[in-house]
Amino acid sequence: MASTNDLKNGMVLKLEGGQLWSVVEFQHVKPGKGPAFVRTKLKNVLSGKVVDKTFNAGVKVETATVDKRDMQFSYMDGDYFVFMDMETYDQLHIDRKTVADAANFLVEGFTATVAQHEGEVLFVELPAAVELTIAETEPGVQGDRSTGGTKPATLETGHQIQVPLFITTGEKIKVDTRTSDYLGRVNS
Repeated sequence: MASTNDLKNGMVLKLEGGQLWSVVEFQHVKPGKGPAFVRTKLKNVLSGKVVDKTFNAGVKVETATVDKRDMQFSYMDGDYFVFMDMETYDQLHIDRKTVADAANFLVEGFTATVAQHEGEVLFVELPAAVELTIAETEPGVQGDRSTGGTKPATLETGHQIQVPLFITTGEKIKVDTRTSDYLGRVNS
């Protein structure tokens, strides 16, 4: 149990019949009249649904114990992503639905944070940015400039993003894992 005054981003709460909700953001509000309250934005850990919820300040909420471990992505086994715990070398099979959008950026050998609650995998979290190689993109046209204009490019994972016109096949780039945005070239 924790008080609503102790809320932090990323904290996982157990609400409404045992559902797990992750705190996306929170704000303590002390109005001129009336009691203080905490306004939160919560994300359902399993469904991904985001809701706004308000709590009275100081109210007790049940927290869930979430075990977050860094694990290395090893390989695909059918529809399952196989991750290896770097400390125990145990292998964990995680289905595509649970891996969700992280699948767009996973390459063998990448390290991701795997969150578990009572032995059940909740989600897979990647760093904010990853470095990937462009598998295929059309060549830029004569007269392309470094400002403005983008073209589609396929990453080594098969995920397609928009990159500037001057990027070529085989280049290593930095990609934002939350938005799929191109962040820049990687100087080797």
